[in-house]
Amino acid sequence: MLRKIAVPLIAMVVFLVLWELIVWANGWPNYIMASPSDLPAAYAKYWNLFFVMGWQTLWRTVLGLLLAIAFGVFLGMVMGFSRTMRDALYPLLVGFNAIPKATVVPIVALLFVGAHDFNTVLIAFMISFFPIAVSVSIGLSTLEPEYRDILRSLGASQSTIFWKIALPKTLPEFFGALKVAVTLAFIGTNLMEIVSPHGRGLGALFDSGKTNSDYPLMFAVLIALAALGIVLYYIVVWLEKIFAGWAERPST
Repeated sequence: MLRKIAVPLIAMVVFLVLWELIVWANGWPNYIMASPSDLPAAYAKYWNLFFVMGWQTLWRTVLGLLLAIAFGVFLGMVMGFSRTMRDALYPLLVGFNAIPKATVVPIVALLFVGAHDFNTVLIAFMISFFPIAVSVSIGLSTLEPEYRDILRSLGASQSTIFWKIALPKTLPEFFGALKVAVTLAFIGTNLMEIVSPHGRGLGALFDSGKTNSDYPLMFAVLIALAALGIVLYYIVVWLEKIFAGWAERPST
């Protein structure tokens, strides 16, 4: 347990030290490249904005992620249990996912003018449901047919097969995809906050720092976003240990 806490912390400290050394070695002033030693002053100066806007970013991201989980699991079930639907939907999903979401943000902003919270949640949802849907689909489509045949012969419905056999089997793939979806949801939230600014969220705070050439503030926002992402990631890891800990292999 101590190793799992100490190793990531040491890695973060090494990263910050290397960052500080690179800035110092190149002699960059903080209006070109901020260093970690510049960030505490930015947090102290704008701490109230970080709390308010950080919460705005966090709840929109979490809501978009929850919607992505619900829709992704449903879509994965449809594709996993039906080869026809899988063949029909996969090209559409791949094509949709290949579109840069930065190009979708202005379209969404124009479609729903003034609905800032809805737009932000929608982009977070749109960018994060794909890996969940694909992982659930793959997990279900690779379910051994013998299990299905035995349960069907015993009178089990499709939903019973899903809850009793298919869902537990797909949990490792689901949580693996969820770890990816967490970071994607943050990317979606901040894309909307930056590309279509409305004065809310850490993306708006970053945009304010860019407008005022306040590089320490900009980098402080980036670190705050990274911290929120890490917190959500470890929440997913914790949930994975509860619901799919049986799939974890011991490592040295």
